Amino acid sequence: MTRYKAIISYDGTAFAGFQTQNNQRTVQEEIEKVLTRLNSHQSVILQGAGRTDSGVHALAQVIHFDLNGVRDVERLRFALDTQTPEDIAFRSVEVVAEDWHARFEPHEKIYEYYLEHSPIRSPFKRHYRAHFRYSLDLDKMRSALTLLMGEHDFTGFTASGSSVEDKVRKISQAELIVLDDENIKFVFRGNGFLYKQIRNMVGTLIKIGNDRMPVSQITKILESKNRKFAGPTAAPEGLFLKEVIYHG
Repeated sequence: MTRYKAIISYDGTAFAGFQTQNNQRTVQEEIEKVLTRLNSHQSVILQGAGRTDSGVHALAQVIHFDLNGVRDVERLRFALDTQTPEDIAFRSVEVVAEDWHARFEPHEKIYEYYLEHSPIRSPFKRHYRAHFRYSLDLDKMRSALTLLMGEHDFTGFTASGSSVEDKVRKISQAELIVLDDENIKFVFRGNGFLYKQIRNMVGTLIKIGNDRMPVSQITKILESKNRKFAGPTAAPEGLFLKEVIYHG
């Protein structure tokens, strides 16, 4: 068996998320169907660097999988790229050590969250931008972002249903960037993110920007570890997994 690492992109609009679920269309399931066919119909299970939720996109998700024999990596990439659905793209494929693991190798992730801030939502961006039509104080949001930086227990920003016990994570970048008069993006870089953590943080930041929460609410959420003090979960369509950066 040979282990391969692949970098993929996908439009999450029509998927119920990355991970396989019963009676749902998922990125993992679509890719595994093709891998199994290429592996002489012997079952192939892939592993991802992380999971994205329904409607969330990826510019550079990392996966690994094992196949019988040794393949030409460009031919394998082309076969996977052309045989998977059009909302999945294979950017690269390479051979890695047989014990290399997309999820457990030390890494950081960069996520971007796009928000259309305008009175009327563009129908052409509805799958790739969240929308907020009311006023936002960007300076207050930037002040709140600085409080998210560093190592914290992010229990208060985690959705119910998370099975992870250790909820301490380190955020090394938390930034708001104005793209134009009607579009902004948030950038988050960290050593890991909990279930719906980024969307819960963005939902809270929007409430702070709209003067419905004080900037100090961030500290209250982190210290109390209570989800009820945070804002609503922001819409999934604005979120993109931009990059997975491996160390060593």
